[in-house]
Amino acid sequence: MMKTPGVLRLLTWTLTLMLAISPSQAQPRTSEFKLANGLQVVVIPDHRAPVVTHMIWYKVGGADEPKGVSGIAHFLEHLMFKSTEKIPIGEFSKIVARLGGQDNAFTGHDVTSYFQRIAKERLETVMEMEADRMVNLRLTEKEVLTERDVILEERRSRIENNPAAIMDEQMNAALYLSHPYGIPVIGWEHEMAKLSQHDALTFYKHFYAPNNAVLVVAGDVTAEEVRTLAEKTYGAVPANPAVDTARNRPSDPPQRAARRVEYSDPRAGKASFHRDYVVPSYMTAKPGEAEALDLLMKIAADGATSRLYKRLVVEEKIASSAGGSYQGSGLDYGTISLYAIADNAANLPKVEASIDKVLGELRDHGVTEAELKRARSSYIADYIYENDDQASLARRYGWGLSVGRTVAQIEGWPDALSKVTVDDIKRAAAAYLDVRRSVTGYLTPSADNDAARAAEQPAPKSRS
Repeated sequence: MMKTPGVLRLLTWTLTLMLAISPSQAQPRTSEFKLANGLQVVVIPDHRAPVVTHMIWYKVGGADEPKGVSGIAHFLEHLMFKSTEKIPIGEFSKIVARLGGQDNAFTGHDVTSYFQRIAKERLETVMEMEADRMVNLRLTEKEVLTERDVILEERRSRIENNPAAIMDEQMNAALYLSHPYGIPVIGWEHEMAKLSQHDALTFYKHFYAPNNAVLVVAGDVTAEEVRTLAEKTYGAVPANPAVDTARNRPSDPPQRAARRVEYSDPRAGKASFHRDYVVPSYMTAKPGEAEALDLLMKIAADGATSRLYKRLVVEEKIASSAGGSYQGSGLDYGTISLYAIADNAANLPKVEASIDKVLGELRDHGVTEAELKRARSSYIADYIYENDDQASLARRYGWGLSVGRTVAQIEGWPDALSKVTVDDIKRAAAAYLDVRRSVTGYLTPSADNDAARAAEQPAPKSRS
């Protein structure tokens, strides 16, 4: 049968992209080595401009916190910007700025990362600073209490003043039966309010060490240059034999019953439907299974050409928006997330029924070859475009290595995508789009008096 010009263009584009990233067609992009103290180092040369992105990743996050001190990983991230013997209080970011750079940090359930973007000739300085605070952090009681007010204010701003964030938090708590992914990274407010200097220093001394970290440097450098600087700076920091590299965490029992969460808030705006499924991540899935889930959700719920959007928004006109994604970067579990913004609250059951019908079709009949090729091409295009961005590259390698993936797995992802078949996707849909693995949520606007009073209460002011 003759192929249409559109299909021919799609096939040509796919072939071009696959050749562009095929391992047999390109040299390895990175260099990798390890220091004597256990620090893993990855260098990604990019000589187009005399700048570098420097990222240090610690293999610890919110899911590694002791029970009852939720938020300590994120709190410590804030406190890392205080002082050492060499750097006065609050001066770390100011020094980076005076050098013409930018810096920041973030905490997830599985990782904590600190990064700077700086001129090449300033790289040694930021490496010295980062290595210094890896082991020489100083915290006074006053600093800790002041910063504790800051994170409490951050929680009020990001969570308590955002009905969608409250809903997401409640759904996560219901989704995980035992695993700490059900605890918010920022922490529960009543536990955050009791975090202490002792909690912070105990966590810091246990997890912050070169043998529990990954260093990624992307930019106008060579592997030899980075090795020399890394040995001079980070190499002077001793390993910590007490670090538990196994990262032992409780696992969830089998998911046997679908759960539901309903939350009403006068600030909610339009009514919305939400559903999350517990699924394997790239670290825990069988070979090819995570890639199949990625492509499944690209077809099912990503953008205006997805099945969900076309069914709910274009054809049935019962939602103003609909979509979803697969998050597979977790160390222990991944999630599939779906949402739809209903035209009115009364239509939420109808929205849910339509979504269930689309998911049932995917389980029963799978996807088409054309849908698979289009989804794969889109992902590979994104992958190639990210290669032009230092920060995206550093994040890709840093996150992957921090949760246990290898450089070969990270760089082989496009090739792994190319091997996924429509049958693989149908099997993944049948196995994991099971409502018993899920939490369904309805977020609706209301005139609830308790929520209204809470919204009107002024938040305590930070002392920072």
